[in-house]
Amino acid sequence: MGGRIARCFSEAKSENRAVLGMFVSAGDPEAGLSEQILDVLVSNGADFIELGMPFSDPMADGPAIQASSLRAIKAGMTLEKTLDIATRFRKNHPDTPLILMGYFNPIYIYGTDRFLDAAANAGVDGLIIVDLPPEEDDELCTPARQAGLDFIRLVTPTTLGDRLEVVLNNAGGFVYYVAIAGITGTKSAETDSIKQAMTRINGATDLPCVTGFGIRTAEQAHQAAQVSDGVVVGSALVQLIEDAAETNPLNHDRLLSDMGSFCAGLAAAMKR
Repeated sequence: MGGRIARCFSEAKSENRAVLGMFVSAGDPEAGLSEQILDVLVSNGADFIELGMPFSDPMADGPAIQASSLRAIKAGMTLEKTLDIATRFRKNHPDTPLILMGYFNPIYIYGTDRFLDAAANAGVDGLIIVDLPPEEDDELCTPARQAGLDFIRLVTPTTLGDRLEVVLNNAGGFVYYVAIAGITGTKSAETDSIKQAMTRINGATDLPCVTGFGIRTAEQAHQAAQVSDGVVVGSALVQLIEDAAETNPLNHDRLLSDMGSFCAGLAAAMKR
């Protein structure tokens, strides 16, 4: 493991804290504001960014992230424009890991080789593709690794025994532990169950492991940070955008301020 992702975890470990990852959908609620949100998150303590690639049928996501994806699409966001956002993000934030998260269908339509070339050139560090199991590694995982991109695996509470080894094969960057069974942002996991999962995962890989799905508050984030290498927050962040988008006109400054405050509170909660 090398590069920005490795440095991110190494620095956090030296500071005795967990890593904070923040998820937002590219182009939500509109392209220009979306890029400002990324800047605010980084300046308020986000260690890495998961940038969602909007898709019309995000089956693993709960209502908040589904709505964010649809808002972005309605505002004109495409995969090509998402890659443009990634390019500008990298110029503004040369050291912050950037991970593209989404589904295979838009990549397949765009062209896998074309997508991987563009992502690598944009400075993307890794991919999380929700609907590609290890049995389909030839489709994207293997060529992504060859292009220098980490392929980050999702591990769930039901990923047990031999299946865990299969899922972690070819994994890179870090492991993303889905702390609840089901869709994003709908319920929360108990700390004890996360701790047990971390023991299981750490016994099978040397990669750091982050906890996501169902973490909505600084207190929940703090609890997860005590037993994980990192924490990812998405639905709660996207909900702030949804609430702001329902006001007319949308108050950009207020939204950016709220996002910054929320992120800063989560960042403070990463301390051990």
